Amino acid sequence: MTSTPTTLTYTLEEVLERFEQRVDRQFTEMNQKLERFEQKVDRQFTEMDQKLERFEQKVDRQFTEMDQKITEVNSRIDKVESSIHELSNDVKAVGSDLKILDQKVSGIDKRLDNQEFINRSLFVAIVAAFLGGTAKLFGWLPKT
Repeated sequence: MTSTPTTLTYTLEEVLERFEQRVDRQFTEMNQKLERFEQKVDRQFTEMDQKLERFEQKVDRQFTEMDQKITEVNSRIDKVESSIHELSNDVKAVGSDLKILDQKVSGIDKRLDNQEFINRSLFVAIVAAFLGGTAKLFGWLPKT
């Protein structure tokens, strides 16, 4: 038994055509995979942009809140400073009033000293007159 060898008859054109079809199919698959990859990357970039935008909005909102709080604190500090200034003016006014009162008290003290001297002198004169009148009444003093 002898077998006859099989011969394949392919033309170079057919082989190249099949090869070209295969390469085209692989390029098509690669292009599809590349498109899916690009879509996935685009979607992730879009999500990242959205997340970044939300983060920026949140940071902006927090900065706005901090600015408002700082403004409130500054206004409170201004009020405290004005109150301190008013109190300082009041203390100065009280100090000057105190000096005026001290001068008035000094003047009143001098007048009281004079009045006290006069009252003491009158009291001594009245007591002396009373004693003299009593002594004369009871005859303790010689009659002249």
